[in-house]
Amino acid sequence: ANHDKWVSDLTTGAKADLSGADLSGADLTGANLRRANLHGADLTGANLRRANLRRADLSEADLYGADLSGADLDFAALPLWCGGLGFKLDERLAKQIMYHALSLCHEHVVPDAALREWVNTFHRVGEVPKL
Repeated sequence: ANHDKWVSDLTTGAKADLSGADLSGADLTGANLRRANLHGADLTGANLRRANLRRADLSEADLYGADLSGADLDFAALPLWCGGLGFKLDERLAKQIMYHALSLCHEHVVPDAALREWVNTFHRVGEVPKL
């Protein structure tokens, strides 16, 4: 609640500082983590339950060193700034992110057959066309 206030008005509330936090297996569905500090946080799956960040707003968040391996990021907003670089992810998420990147830049980049084959096995292919 304090973070939501802070995001709306930087003079109220407080920025969420979850740096280094163990959030493995946490249910953060739809959470407003915009501009939050998640530097080095553990957002992995725990006990076969993946961290749920579905529909979470991570825009402008600091994810450097965070581990999102196994997390559910479907419909989440990821940061596209340098604080959004350097986080860990598993192959499932890497394929999903690469699929999206390649689908956005298909007019500028033609992936080779091996890359196309790899991204076309991401978990939501079937709902979307293969590249």
